[in-house]
Amino acid sequence: MTSTRSSWRRVAGLLVVAVLLLVGARAVTWASPQFDEGSPAAAPRHAAGEAGSSRHAGAAADPVVAAAGDIAPDQAGGHDQKTSDQVLATNPDAVLALGDEQYPDGALEDFRRYYDATWGRFKDKTRPTPGNHEYEGGAAGYFDYFGAAARPNGTSYYSFDLGGWHLVSLDANVDHGAGSPQEQWLRADLAATGKRCVLAYWHQPRFTSGVEHGDDESVGPFWNDLYEARADVVLNGHEHQYERFSRQNPDAAADPRGIREFVVGTGGRSLYPFGSADPNSELRDNSDYGVLELTLHPDGYDWRFVSENGAVVDAGGSVACH
Repeated sequence: MTSTRSSWRRVAGLLVVAVLLLVGARAVTWASPQFDEGSPAAAPRHAAGEAGSSRHAGAAADPVVAAAGDIAPDQAGGHDQKTSDQVLATNPDAVLALGDEQYPDGALEDFRRYYDATWGRFKDKTRPTPGNHEYEGGAAGYFDYFGAAARPNGTSYYSFDLGGWHLVSLDANVDHGAGSPQEQWLRADLAATGKRCVLAYWHQPRFTSGVEHGDDESVGPFWNDLYEARADVVLNGHEHQYERFSRQNPDAAADPRGIREFVVGTGGRSLYPFGSADPNSELRDNSDYGVLELTLHPDGYDWRFVSENGAVVDAGGSVACH
């Protein structure tokens, strides 16, 4: 009788474990980001400390950049603390701050009180671009806080080389139409670089499935010039969510020689809803604050979107440069 009871207890225990595992698996599926069919990088989410949650093995010689925008609220203890912790854990070679670094209007005292306590911990390696909220306060606080890093050549747009890559920081809050001084500078800068791989970043995205702001057609001249120069990657913020697009041309047509855009407005301020998916959108996630990490190989790149808690939400590559 004792043996029979023990057997039944073991069977019952196994059934409970099986039910819990099934429920847990379904919960993960319900909470997963939206992958489109055919996405080349529909990678599973990794918990902190699991495979894929540190710098890519064997790629120590290749530079890594970390990027996000829409970062610091005007109060302490926000999600920007955790996203900045992830940047510190990655220890990238450069940090690309994608605009709206400090809410509500980029005042210098707010930069010093809030942003500086979190993302300011790696200010010395930050290469920023301004957002619309910085300009709501006239952008003086932004330029004073970042100093020469914000205007290394005397303008709010600039470029620099990192490893085998040419990186271009643009400013979509000042004149950027076709024929403007900034657009003419961009064309000349792209023509002058000898680097095969090109990455550009600014705040407002040309393409987004977000509904808070939507597609910004005004940055079309940027896309036209970058496409003609066979650029590889564009990074933006503004919409407070993470979205990855496949390669596309300035007319939003899938194109193997096109540009891959990432929207990374997940630095800590808040998260926004999505509408219907834009063409070529491969993954959309508005449930995670986090940071995009790019490993810049001499002839290509890998990417990982890491949540504030260290989970790898999205990963892919290597992808060859044009």
